[in-house]
Amino acid sequence: MAFILASLAALAPLGAAAQSGYPNKPIRVIVPFAAGSTTDIIARAIADKMSQSMGQQLVIDNRGGASGTIGQAAVAQAAPDGYTVMVHSSSHTVSPHTFAKLPFDTEKDFAGVTPISSTPNVLVVSPAKNFKALGELLAAARAKPGSMNFASAGQGSATHLNAEKFKLAAKIDAQNIPFKGSAEAVTEVAAGRVDYYFSPIAPVIGQIRSGQLVPLAVGSPKRAAALPNVPTTAEAGVPGSEFNFWIGMMVPARTPRDIVNRLQEEVVKALATPEVKERFTALGADAWTLKPEQFDAYIRDEIKSNAALVKAAGLEVQK
Repeated sequence: MAFILASLAALAPLGAAAQSGYPNKPIRVIVPFAAGSTTDIIARAIADKMSQSMGQQLVIDNRGGASGTIGQAAVAQAAPDGYTVMVHSSSHTVSPHTFAKLPFDTEKDFAGVTPISSTPNVLVVSPAKNFKALGELLAAARAKPGSMNFASAGQGSATHLNAEKFKLAAKIDAQNIPFKGSAEAVTEVAAGRVDYYFSPIAPVIGQIRSGQLVPLAVGSPKRAAALPNVPTTAEAGVPGSEFNFWIGMMVPARTPRDIVNRLQEEVVKALATPEVKERFTALGADAWTLKPEQFDAYIRDEIKSNAALVKAAGLEVQK
């Protein structure tokens, strides 16, 4: 026993020394959505600053599809060495309830690093729809129940859940049209082929300013700084429809705690830079961070609350 304890004591400094050189090669950042999505934009906004600070390139790897689960699987199966990280959205806590089988365990196969941002979703429509206020969209939906549809960045994604929570609160019937990411969803809504979309602000702020899309309400508890004249859904007459859309960083479970803490510190440093602050303001995103253990607890709680929302919405579980 004494020999074993002595051996372990001798190995501990070696492990710490090996990790102290982290990172010594590029870090892969898996984003489970297409390029141009809000999650992708936020990931790229902090990756440049983290690369400068850490002395190694953070390389974005877009793995879109299946509501983010393809990218999640790649991260869950990666070596827990700090060289594969994931920047994902609230969809992370939805997929356990919308897929019958997943090649990973959402709670056990990932470790939270920190949230990065909280970004309000905005309900947008094409000008061709002639809706000037949220009440007009609701009146149209109620006049012909089941005739209206909405876009989402995939079945079971955070944008989908936001729309479902809104449907329940507003007592309307509308059909989900899932896409691989926000870019495709925005294109179809702007063209008028899909009625509306609860989009993160980042992919649509340009089209809103140019008049290609009309914002009717934001799904957050308070108005968005980037769209101060746009009411919340509660202010527009649909209380109980608020939804927190967040984006955060995670790593494979069993990633050494000192590496997890280092990544959290680097995200906090990146968010504090003037360039990232300016970028977030333009995107309508609010910086938000937690300690790793706090983020893990938040994720566990949200998985439970989303189970109730999925059940109330009667969402079909994908086989």
